[in-house]
Parts: sequence; C-alpha cells; structure tokens
Amino acid sequence: MPKNSACTTTIVTPGASADGSMLVSHSDDNDLGDQSIVFVPARDWPKGSLRPVYASAVAVGDQPQFNAFTVPRLVDGKRAPGYANPGNPPSIPVGHIPQAAHTYAYIDGNYAIMNEHGLMFGECTDGAFISNGPEPGKRIFYSSELARVALERCRTAREAITLMGRLIETYGYYGTGETLPVADKSEAWAMEMAPSPEGRGGLWAAQRVPDGHFWVAANEFRIRELIPGNPDQMWGESLMDVLDRAGWRSPKNASRPVDWLTSVSHGEYCHPYYSLRRVWRALSLAAPSAGLPAWVESGVTRAYPFSIKPDQKMSVRDLQRIHRDHYEGTEFDLTRGVAAGPFGSPERYLGPYDPHGDVGDPKAQLKGAWERPLSMYYTGYTTICQWKPHLPGTLAGTLWLALDRPAESVFVPLTVGPLPKGYEKGDTRAFSRDSAWWTYNLVGNYAQLKYSYMIRDIRARAALNEDDGFRLQARLEDELAGLAAADPRRAASRRNQRLNAHAEAVRADWTNLFEHLVAKYAQGFVSAPGKMAQPVGYPQEWLDRTNYADGPAHGYGKGGK
Repeated sequence: MPKNSACTTTIVTPGASADGSMLVSHSDDNDLGDQSIVFVPARDWPKGSLRPVYASAVAVGDQPQFNAFTVPRLVDGKRAPGYANPGNPPSIPVGHIPQAAHTYAYIDGNYAIMNEHGLMFGECTDGAFISNGPEPGKRIFYSSELARVALERCRTAREAITLMGRLIETYGYYGTGETLPVADKSEAWAMEMAPSPEGRGGLWAAQRVPDGHFWVAANEFRIRELIPGNPDQMWGESLMDVLDRAGWRSPKNASRPVDWLTSVSHGEYCHPYYSLRRVWRALSLAAPSAGLPAWVESGVTRAYPFSIKPDQKMSVRDLQRIHRDHYEGTEFDLTRGVAAGPFGSPERYLGPYDPHGDVGDPKAQLKGAWERPLSMYYTGYTTICQWKPHLPGTLAGTLWLALDRPAESVFVPLTVGPLPKGYEKGDTRAFSRDSAWWTYNLVGNYAQLKYSYMIRDIRARAALNEDDGFRLQARLEDELAGLAAADPRRAASRRNQRLNAHAEAVRADWTNLFEHLVAKYAQGFVSAPGKMAQPVGYPQEWLDRTNYADGPAHGYGKGGK
C-alpha cells in the first residue's frame, strides 16, 4: 500500500447533531492516489449475473497480476462511466459473487462513500498482526469492495454489517486492518476487520455508537472488550475459535472478555501518538469539558472512550473544523516553532528517515517523528456524508466534498447523482486543467510559499463559498419540498443540477483565487491596489533564530570566520 496512507474518520449521531442529521466523515489520506469521486448508477441485472470483485491497490500496493493500480484504481466502464478510464488496461477480477437483481446508486472513491438511501461509510486503515494480499479462492475482499457491495444492496447499517461479515467469512479478507464507520438515517456502527492468521476467511467485529455521541478513529482499532450477549456488538462466528487456535486471544484468561484491539494488533499505527493524538484532539474539540489527557501510558491506553457525548450539538461546520485542524492553540501546534518556517506552515513532509508501513514495532527506538495532524499534506480528499431524516429521501442526503487537503480547500455540497465531470477526474500522474482536484491542489501547494498570509485569503474565500453552499442546500429543501412529494425523481434531478452548478462555480472561483494569490504575493511582496510591493520581510521571532543579526550590516573589515 502507499507508504503513508492513513485516514481519519468520524461519526456524529442524530442525537449529537444540531439539526438531527446523521453525519459520517472521512479524510482519504492517500499519497497521490486516485482522487476521482465517481457516481455509480443504479442498475437492474439479468438473473444469474455475477458481480466481479476487484483487487484494491490502496490496500497493499499495486497488484499488476490483476491490473490493480493506485491510479487509476479501477478500469471497468460497466460499473460506472467514470470508471471507463480509456487508455488503461481493464481491471481483472480476483473473483466473483452472485449479483443482486437490482443495485442502488452510490458515490464512490478509493473507499465507498454513500448511497441513494442514506447508507454512509467512512474508513481508516489500522495496523494488524498480519497484512497480506488477494488470492483467488481464499481471499478476494478488501474493505473497499466490501463496502461497495453493501452500498449496492443495503439500506441500513445493520444490513450492511451482516452482509459484509458474511462475505468476509465466505470469500475471505485480505489487506490491512480496517475500521469502517457504517451509518444510516438513525443508527451508526463501527465495523473493524483484520486478515485471518489461517489464510482464509477473516476476523471482524462491530459496535454501535450510542445515539447522542460523537465517535472518531484514526488508524487504530477502537473496539475493546467483546461482551457475549451485548446487543450493541456483533462479531464473526469463527472469531473466538481462530483467536484461540492462533494463540492471539488477549487476555489469555478465557474467563475474561476478549480485547479486540490487543487480540489482533500491537495498537498504535506507525509510531507513538500517530493515531492517538488525533483521537485525543477530535474528542477534545467535541467535548473539551472531558479534560482528556494528551499524554498516555501506551498505545493500548484506556484513557479515551469509544465515543463521547459532545458538550454542544455538532454540525457539518464542526466536522469541517476538525478535519482542518493542525493542533492550533495547543502544545502541539504545527503552525509554530522553527519547523513551521518563517510563515507558519503546518506541513511536515515525511522522508526516508521516518517510520513507514501499517504498524510500527512498539519496541523500536525511533530517531524522531513529527506530530501527525488531522489535515495532512497528502490528504487527497475529505467527505462529510449528511442525512437529514426529517426530509423526503430525495432531499435528505448531501455529500460535502473537499478535494485536496481540507485546511486549504473548500467543502461543496453534492448529491448521490451524476457529478460534474471535473470532479470525476482525479488522475494525479499528470497535471490537468480538466480535473477539479488539480484546481484545488494548486491553491493548497501555492499557499506553502507564504502560509500565514495566504491562509487568511483562503479561509475567507472558503467561508464565502461554504456559506453559499449551506444557503443553497436550505433553499433547495424549501423550494423542492412540494415537488419531492409529487415527483421524487424530478426533484432529485433538479437538486442535483443546482448543486453541480454550484460546485462548478466554486471550482471556477478557486481558479480565480489561485491567480489572485500569485499576483498578490508575487516576488515575496504583499501587494494590493494602491499599495504594491509592500516589503513585509520575515517575523521578528523567526529572524531571531537565524544569523540575520550577524549579517554584513556591522560594517567593513571584519573578515571571515
């Protein structure tokens, strides 16, 4: 899999949200993977049809034997026009399963996102004891294809978990450890899975997020004790037997409940606090009154609850802020310190000296590491799925999408319907003006030249565009209420067209924003009408850390040192 792929994902249940929405978010931190957001239409299938199951490069890296690559992630125009990807070899199935008579429409990315009935997904990769590849007849499913099958066939979270669990046990699971938030209009679960030590089947468990709670995962399993008879938990029929045969059961005392986290993984992903710091930050932003500790005793700490009741009801805007966070205002603030440079950039680029992979050795002695924030320079896109259960189905679902890193991007509202063409084109192998992703990436990359200045322009523009998006969402809910009752398809089509037009307008506005930034900050100056080429220089606190004070202004004749 890509070396640094690692995501953050959240759930806000209806009882915890300001307007009764179910919210599921996911930052796909994918190291220049495929950034295409693709609409997969609903279809009827002939009796006896088979559904191909494709390998996923995002799981374990490129799989050339299956024509499975990081970019493009899938080449199959029959699944969706957005997956035609001409000029690339067609994807080769790892296996097949019986096809459903009818499959639902959904929005897809590197991982499944949301279907027309309000079934919503997020995702994060977790370290597990075993990480393996696909093998026909033994292991044909990774979490990405599992969730896509669920979006095609299911309307509720419980249905989806039951189906995915059955597919894991029947057809086998490969790849990394995974956490999938799975939610519908009223109920939310976290489903977690890992490859089996026996090479077939797979290990999985699921736990319901209580209504009124906020939940987050960040590359570490979040489920702990599995309690027999608990109505808020599910797990595979073979799980306990497999753990016992492999000697993985934790604790070893069979009279005590199995700890899912320590039975299938070492805990933390990559290095200490890579995962836990984000869990702490997101939970603390939702419920600062909880006073959760930033420092803990180990990667399998009990300091952070599975979920938490937020201090105040949360909204889409709260999730946007969480996903844009770099620990601003805390002791871990990445916009401060010498590593942030003169203009407070939060980016910390990883290199060969940094730990890589699915999970670090908990006993390894590392030379160092950067704090891992929620908004990362290799974030490909961020999704916030929203379902308002009090509205008709054609108006209830909204996908808020930010392409590129969320801190320097903008969220636009979309529907589960045909998407603007530029948003379905996310090939990172070559720059393209036809791709919406590259439009937003230009702004995010350029901001690093003078971050503390440019981020103010970017945030202001994003706020304007997002305010417009929220107003448009509300206006369409009112305008189309009658039509949604009389002609749902027509209402859905009109809403789709209006939101797509807004997304295209925002993309055009960000092309203008990029050009504005280039002119305003040209040659290191800050320019404005009537105030061109203002020499702002560097902040004094940064100058004090350099050799500026020892420069040539002291006069002639000092000689070299």
